[in-house]
Amino acid sequence: QVQLVESGGGLVQAGGSLRLSCAASGRTFSSSAMGWFRQAPGKQREFVAGISWNGGSTYYADSVKGRFTISRDNAKRTVYLQMNSLKSEDTAVYYCARDRRTHLAPGDYVIGDWGQGTQVTVSS
Repeated sequence: QVQLVESGGGLVQAGGSLRLSCAASGRTFSSSAMGWFRQAPGKQREFVAGISWNGGSTYYADSVKGRFTISRDNAKRTVYLQMNSLKSEDTAVYYCARDRRTHLAPGDYVIGDWGQGTQVTVSS
């Protein structure tokens, strides 16, 4: 099992930026695909971005393409989500997740571990 701890959430004005980090424990991090998901009040949790085990492939939800960037540093066991041009509709709790496989894609993931979530609030 891998423990995931998110950080970097907060309150930001529309058009601003935030960088989320997810620190992982456990040896399986470097061989696992990682993803970011979010859940807004009253809505289902949704996929935001994913990255393959070596960072060679990345995937994004259509709603964040061109604004968000996912990256990882396997030496630091950390995955990042750079969020630019934030909109009020990006307000949600953001969760880091470890896939059980080396790759994941929108609608195609097998999550083994979840972080506790970090709140992102975008004021308009």
